[in-house]
Amino acid sequence: MATKKGIIKKNALSAFGRPKKGGIVAILLDSGDELIGVKLTHGKGEIVLGTEKGKAIRFSEGNVRRMGRATRGVKGIELHAGDNVKDIVIVDENATLLTVCENGYGKRTGYSEYRVQRRGGMGVINIRTTERNGNVVALKNVRDEDELMMMTANGMVIRTAINSIRSIGRSTQGVRLISLKGRDKLVSVASLVGEGKEEILAEQTKEIE
Repeated sequence: MATKKGIIKKNALSAFGRPKKGGIVAILLDSGDELIGVKLTHGKGEIVLGTEKGKAIRFSEGNVRRMGRATRGVKGIELHAGDNVKDIVIVDENATLLTVCENGYGKRTGYSEYRVQRRGGMGVINIRTTERNGNVVALKNVRDEDELMMMTANGMVIRTAINSIRSIGRSTQGVRLISLKGRDKLVSVASLVGEGKEEILAEQTKEIE
């Protein structure tokens, strides 16, 4: 689990084996914090947290101890003032990391450019966010055979092949993925993985895997 204030937490699935009608506590949140994503892992992987201002940190899941349900978690990334965690990704070395920004820009970058650090650090530049490309909307593992669907606040949708998005370095602003009209913003990214399995990553409300 990851929160917008940079807290990360690991639970065993068995902790949720006896659900109640009204739900059960999964994490304790600080005032002003909120859950931004949940991922299923095998316990020995690596995690990337990406922020809306373009920072990212990669660390081993082994740096996060397993906890009970009614606990807060531990610091995953040190955030600058005004920044928030936007997404959590489980590293897939056979994929590239796609980063998409609100003004319709994005890029793919190989995981080799993200060194493994200890959790709780400030991370590295993932994408340079400016008035041109805007804040980060989502991060995602993607492969050449995948497709990408993007939706804007005004309801415009575009579908494109991942292999049409070139892979470039971390410290860049990305390339234009979608042309937006007026003050429209990109708010949601959907990936069509392999044979069409769809996973939605939204700007504010994400589906929990």
